[in-house]
Amino acid sequence: MTTTSARPKSSADWIAIEQATFFPNLRPPMVIERGQGSRVWDVEGREYLDLIAGIAVVSLGHASPVVQRALAEQSAKLIHTSNLFYTIPQLQLAKLLTEHSPFDRVFFCNSGAEANEAAIKLARKWGKRHRDGAYAIISAEHAFHGRTLATVTATGKENYTRSFTPLPDGFPHVPFNDMDALERAVDATTAAVLLEPIQGEGGVHVATENYLRDVRDFCRDKNLLFMVDEVQTGVGRLGTLWGFERWGVEPDVMTLAKGLGGGVPIGAVLANESAAVFEPGDHGSTFGGNPLMCAVAYDVVRYILDNDVLGNVNRVGGVLKRGLEHMAAEQPLIQSVRGEGLLLAIELTVEHAPDVVRLGHDEGVLLNATGPTTIRLAPPLTLTEAEAKEGLAKLRRALDRLDVPELTQPAAS
Repeated sequence: MTTTSARPKSSADWIAIEQATFFPNLRPPMVIERGQGSRVWDVEGREYLDLIAGIAVVSLGHASPVVQRALAEQSAKLIHTSNLFYTIPQLQLAKLLTEHSPFDRVFFCNSGAEANEAAIKLARKWGKRHRDGAYAIISAEHAFHGRTLATVTATGKENYTRSFTPLPDGFPHVPFNDMDALERAVDATTAAVLLEPIQGEGGVHVATENYLRDVRDFCRDKNLLFMVDEVQTGVGRLGTLWGFERWGVEPDVMTLAKGLGGGVPIGAVLANESAAVFEPGDHGSTFGGNPLMCAVAYDVVRYILDNDVLGNVNRVGGVLKRGLEHMAAEQPLIQSVRGEGLLLAIELTVEHAPDVVRLGHDEGVLLNATGPTTIRLAPPLTLTEAEAKEGLAKLRRALDRLDVPELTQPAAS
């Protein structure tokens, strides 16, 4: 028998529902009710400047008119058919992405993990066809490629995998930015190399100036696929449409998700003609490329291209990075600043990043800790200079409030 009750009013009421119904999860004790631009409000009406944007997802800001209009117009026409039929938004988006990239073919799915899963399958089939059955895909230590069994294995973080062994074979890992280690890892079983231009979840570690170019040249010399995971760095996040452009390289395969949909779930894998070995029946997705999500993604990418959003990322990202560097020069808790565009991080000298995030909530700013010492910033691409300065001030206050006894205790004799 179903019963009804009054709508919960407080964060605590809503969280009680989560605790009674969800698999266990880790979240701060706030329930976000609405958003506008770079700001969100919880059910108690508290306002927060959002410097994480749904983990680099809400590219044009919360409640973007671009996203709202696309959803309204397309939902009134056609929401879903499956991939049994052609639909106009899917074809328009495919044409837009291939026209503005070095790739020839595209497959749409629903998330970054699915995009990387498709790329893994693509590489394995390519290895069968072009490398005498090679199947292994080299990825980097501290990478993040998803949570499916194959992509979490490619990720290679033991805390993500230890409960799910045995893991699939064929995913060796090498240190990021270490070309010698990568070369030593290649053998007859190797089909591809999969890298992020910037390791987002791993702590915003940036590829060195020549690393991706050296990897690309090595892959061409050894007849390997060079694949880039641009789930977090793609669609303008680094101030170029695709992150790899900052390094002057062209990979064989690229995966996308997050900012592609501006808040709606969509992923994609793109490949050049020589890497596009999928044939009918090799891969599929019931919801992948549905007209509703593709209509939104098309308008998001079109808006980024037509409205100098990339210029804004470079301008405001510069303000934010310089502000963080200035803060680091004055604040002993900050060890270093790294990142590009609007994907930035500060490295702390103490393991208190989650505490800074919590204090940031008190100051009215949303941040993200990717580890005990790393705080990541990935705000909407439409963040203004004034909002960047506001966020810096709030972060500074959070750091100033951090009580770190180990910094004030006398050194042991």
